[in-house]
Amino acid sequence: MRMFSVAHKTVFVVDHCPYMAESSRQQVECDVLTKSRAQGVIPLAPVSKSLWTCAVECSMEYCRILYDIYPRDKLINYIVSDSEFHILNSWMREDQSTHELMSALAAVGPPNHREDPESCSVVHGLSAAVESLSKITELQHEQRTALMDTAERVANRGRIICLTNAKSDTHVRMLEDCIQETILEQNKLAAGSDRLMAIQQCELVLVHIYPQGDDMLVSDRPKKEISPLLTSEVHSVRAGRHLATKLNILVQQHFDLASTTITNIPMKEEQHANTSANYDVELLHHRDAHLEFFKSGDLHMAGTSTRENGLKETITLKWCTPRTNNIELHYCTGAYRISPTDVNSRPSSCLTNFLLNGEMVLLPVERAKAQIDRHTRYWPMIISQTTIFNMQAVVPLANLIIKEALTEEDVLTCQKTVYNLVDMERKNDPLPISTAGSRGKGPKRDEQYRIMWNELETFVKTLAVATDRHQRVLDCIIACRSKPPEEEERKKRGRKREDREDRTEKNGNKEVEDKSWQDSERLKVLLDKEDQESEVIKDSPDSPEPLNKKPRLTTEEVQPPERAKGPVSLLTMWTNRITTANSRKHQEFVGRASSVNNKFELYQNLKDENGMDVHENGKTTR
Repeated sequence: MRMFSVAHKTVFVVDHCPYMAESSRQQVECDVLTKSRAQGVIPLAPVSKSLWTCAVECSMEYCRILYDIYPRDKLINYIVSDSEFHILNSWMREDQSTHELMSALAAVGPPNHREDPESCSVVHGLSAAVESLSKITELQHEQRTALMDTAERVANRGRIICLTNAKSDTHVRMLEDCIQETILEQNKLAAGSDRLMAIQQCELVLVHIYPQGDDMLVSDRPKKEISPLLTSEVHSVRAGRHLATKLNILVQQHFDLASTTITNIPMKEEQHANTSANYDVELLHHRDAHLEFFKSGDLHMAGTSTRENGLKETITLKWCTPRTNNIELHYCTGAYRISPTDVNSRPSSCLTNFLLNGEMVLLPVERAKAQIDRHTRYWPMIISQTTIFNMQAVVPLANLIIKEALTEEDVLTCQKTVYNLVDMERKNDPLPISTAGSRGKGPKRDEQYRIMWNELETFVKTLAVATDRHQRVLDCIIACRSKPPEEEERKKRGRKREDREDRTEKNGNKEVEDKSWQDSERLKVLLDKEDQESEVIKDSPDSPEPLNKKPRLTTEEVQPPERAKGPVSLLTMWTNRITTANSRKHQEFVGRASSVNNKFELYQNLKDENGMDVHENGKTTR
């Protein structure tokens, strides 16, 4: 469904009954030139406006501001109610101007004291307002024509602002019931008509006006849903300047407007041409004009001032002397229509004429300098010198921490970002650490997170002096990067394991080669130790051979294979050890034990008896 907002149609219903002719009791001085008055001249008596005059003036200011900022797509229908209703204009574009409305109001005139109060009621105007909302505007007609057969997709919404003097809360509820019944009846008529549209939503804003000094007979009430088609809110306001302030606030709320006050505008005094004084001018415009302030958090830097009841705030900008050279002007980021709050004041008139003559106005210099200073307190010169500004996970914190003031929601967002970084470290996720100018793969994972935490703490510390909430974010970072002892021990073990892995990868096959040498050396030491033990047992006369143990062979009886000098294979070392071990497990064969070069000598006894050496083939030698 193509929805038109509630702000598309606004119907003003102003009570024109006799009780609206009552004085507001706010006096207006007519004779203000007391110093220049000649002696003997009687000053003019102050006057007070009626409730009707206050309602008309404030409602016309509402219309003026709306027409200044939204000259085309926001429409107003003005209705006066007494013994009957009087529609002062239509939804046509040519009728949407303050000139048309003021001319029509002049023809209506003030309330008639002689009119019967019983026959007068604001109900007539409210019923006419509902009927007016069901009528099709030019913009709605264009949309319905463009959609052709699906014209029902164009929705119809609107707002009714009623300025009256209600009798009680019960009277207010009666007016709400009247509007609700009228909407239902009007929707039934619209179902069978091509010239009417059913009302999907109606907002009633009832402003109860009472003289100053009287009791407030009607209670204020925020917006309340009466039915799916109707919502209602009630405002009780004293007539005079209080009513003007309330309507000014309502127009900002209804059309999403914001206030900007230009301060320290130098102007020459009207009575003393040689002197000048500084004045302030408040302007209304669409809220999007402050969008860049909202993004950077700089709204309060410009300063805010509060109006009646703290309901209205304005952003203050300092006047700067205009320059004639357009090249020196700052670049523009947007253009928005403006409307002065007090259009009839001399400062507003001077500023308006100044702009209409084509002159330029310069504002935000000091604030811009402060903003640049804050944004560049931590500023890596090249992107490879930073880690946190390459991480998407740090973006929420980086965008918020540069604000001059943080809300509680901002602090929670920053803390959540820090906790996410802790979770990344726990999972050992990689970081975008630059390896420029370094060899290999760069720093290890634990070192990467140490670099990241140091940079993040430095960045936040430069801005933490702003407010206590900034300091809370810094405290969160410091607390999260301080790990308990068991966590630190686990990190140390991880670093040792990474060091071993790096050494293995770096040395490669060299470690495999060294391992065989280490094993052979270990076996060599074991063999030397066994030989030393056997020699001690052999040489010791006091250590008899155990009965159940086979005799050991002396070194002269069995000579193990000569050990090669330098590194030998593991197989050779193991074979030598087995040979030596096996030789100690049995009594050596007497023949093999007496052999020379593995050859046994025959007839040994002959040599002993005859003194002759007997060799092979029976040959003897003496």
